[in-house]
Amino acid sequence: YMELLGLMFDLFSKARKEGLMALEADIDEPENSEIFKKYPAIQKNHHVMEFISDYLRLMVGGNMNPFELENLMDVELETHHHEADKVPSAITAVSDALPGFGIVAAVLGIVITMASIGGPVEELGAHVAAALVGTFLGILFAYGFVGPMASSLTAINEDESKAFECIKVCLLASLNGYAPQIAVEFGRKTLYSHHRPGFQELEDFVKGKTE
Repeated sequence: YMELLGLMFDLFSKARKEGLMALEADIDEPENSEIFKKYPAIQKNHHVMEFISDYLRLMVGGNMNPFELENLMDVELETHHHEADKVPSAITAVSDALPGFGIVAAVLGIVITMASIGGPVEELGAHVAAALVGTFLGILFAYGFVGPMASSLTAINEDESKAFECIKVCLLASLNGYAPQIAVEFGRKTLYSHHRPGFQELEDFVKGKTE
């Protein structure tokens, strides 16, 4: 998030000094842009790069109304969130179903055990153990592996969503005429507290990158 805010500050500073048209080369070829090269973590994220470039291009290309731009961003972000949620939702569905498979395994084990009544005690014990193992594995995989995996993916998606929200707020603040430092402060305020850099920390980082 620090790199993201630093990138937004550099872009807004250049636009304020040289005009929005000065950003045209940076957003057309961000992989070759000296500004973007200072922030390798951002360059590696294709979705973030595309989002920033697309909306800066709209700002450069015409007189965009902030309300219209915000509505367009909201539509795109809603689509992105819906797409990103498909995989965690599918994995959650599998997690919810796994205990059911464990129950089925237990029932089948009991059926086999009932069919073996009258046989050796050792054989009956093995069948009962197999039934219990099936139940155990269903619960273990559901709550020990697959469920946490879905939760982890959901958390990752939420963090990425927060990054897009930060970009959106920064761009709208800049479009409304706020100075670069204030525009990135708007974005900083949208971040979760455990990810949000301090005001002075961000200012020192930005100064270090621009010197």
